[in-house]
Amino acid sequence: MRALSFIFIALILAGCNEPAKEITKPIRPIMWTKVEISPFEQIRTLSGIVAPVEATKLSFEVQGKIQTIEVNLGNEVVKGQELARLNQRSFNLGLQSAQAQYQQAKATLIDARNSHRRYEQLLKQGVVSQSGFDNAKATYDASKSAADVAQAQLDIASKNLQDSILLAPYDGIITKRLFEPSQQISAGQSLFEIEGKHGLEVHVMVPETLIRELRQLSILPIHFPVLPELTMQGQITEIGTRAEFANAFPVTAVLEGDNPLLRAGMTAEVDFSFSGTGRTGHTGDVFRIPATALSAGLEQKAYVFVYNPDSQQVIKTQVQTENIFKNEVFISSGLKQGDIIATAGVAFLRDGQQVSLTDNNIQRFN
Repeated sequence: MRALSFIFIALILAGCNEPAKEITKPIRPIMWTKVEISPFEQIRTLSGIVAPVEATKLSFEVQGKIQTIEVNLGNEVVKGQELARLNQRSFNLGLQSAQAQYQQAKATLIDARNSHRRYEQLLKQGVVSQSGFDNAKATYDASKSAADVAQAQLDIASKNLQDSILLAPYDGIITKRLFEPSQQISAGQSLFEIEGKHGLEVHVMVPETLIRELRQLSILPIHFPVLPELTMQGQITEIGTRAEFANAFPVTAVLEGDNPLLRAGMTAEVDFSFSGTGRTGHTGDVFRIPATALSAGLEQKAYVFVYNPDSQQVIKTQVQTENIFKNEVFISSGLKQGDIIATAGVAFLRDGQQVSLTDNNIQRFN
């Protein structure tokens, strides 16, 4: 019994003499990005409306009763296609009357011209008096004027007949039809509205504080709330010179390229970029970093964790924020070109903590 006790005590003592195993803390991996300097550009997003580049109200240039309408709402048409026709009877009668009057005036002019030439020769021979010649010349001049008037009336009657047929001015889609056959319509009264098939633009109202920053032909990114994955470029083609609603100026940007998902009337969001001034008055270059990289401190101070590749530690570094846009923060000081910063989980990091970089592709914010 004593021997067993001795062996048990010996085992306990031997166990106590074994060195303690060292517990190693796991190294925390971090998401990261490499920062680069970029111009300080502020972005203002304004809402606008998508509209066709070509949109027209179509009307007859003459009045009359509608005889036929060849298209309906939503129909596609091609340039020169007949859309509607007025009753032709009165226009044909007007043309026939004008042709008859012109032929009569032309015949009268020929007789007057021949008489004028004959009196001119007789006057040289002394056979007729000067007053007789003057009367012949006056008759000729009057006949010439009458023939000119008859020609003009014939041209008008011919044009009226042509204008009694309404043709499509370009390839497009009928978006409105306002009359039916047999209805009376006045000259200039809208019968259809047509939109061009190719080309869309965005109409946006720009406040007076931004209008001076815009330049003709500038390219702007444009987004569409109903199509969140779609971003297109738009070129400024028109900048209004007179304020309209709430001291805002109309601006038009033509979309580059076509997209079958876009429709006139959709809402668009236009990003306007201009030289920025930060909240501290900074106007130089900045670093743009993801908002998730920022850590808040006391007294409204902001920090980021900068990775030191030599010690493989993160250093809590104070930075100066100037502006924030969407998910990006503009930094004017505290960072330098090429710094690697943590971009996620910064609330769980501490100054001097050893970390490892995740094996992700380099993301540069500029």
